[in-house]
Amino acid sequence: MSATKLTRREQRALAQHFIDTLEGSAFPNSKRIYITATQPGVRVPMREIQLSPTLIGGSKEQPQYEENEAIPVYDTSGPYGDPQIAINVQQGLAKLRQPWIDARGDTEELTVRSSDYTKARLADDGLDELRFSGVLTPKTRQSRTPRHPTALRPPGYHHARNGIHRHSREYGSRAHT
Repeated sequence: MSATKLTRREQRALAQHFIDTLEGSAFPNSKRIYITATQPGVRVPMREIQLSPTLIGGSKEQPQYEENEAIPVYDTSGPYGDPQIAINVQQGLAKLRQPWIDARGDTEELTVRSSDYTKARLADDGLDELRFSGVLTPKTRQSRTPRHPTALRPPGYHHARNGIHRHSREYGSRAHT
């Protein structure tokens, strides 16, 4: 452990250096592969893990091994697991899903920020140096009102309207006969 504690300025400089030099990395004994999805242009990242051979017999001097097939697993690291992609943390991730969301037509763009917390943070000039430039540019979206009227009804509405009596509602968690 270091005898001297870093100042806030030094800590910020180290954090900024980390952000500036961040790049994707590969895992040992594996390679990144992509599986094409049903949507055009969608590639699902997978990591193909190379397994070591399995000892199946033989002697100490002449062991016999069986090769194992590579195992594909879903790669959750996103662009950070791909050494070919240039990473810019301050710009954020690419909006890959935006065309699908727009095509669904079930969301709408907000003209202003709706959260009081967000409004307060945006009004605080002391946070300007910490803000990432790409964060404020995208528009916030919210879900439109559900199209189906039953989505707006409270739980149990169907049963109450149709005269279905549920003992658990009246007597607690156990149904009485």
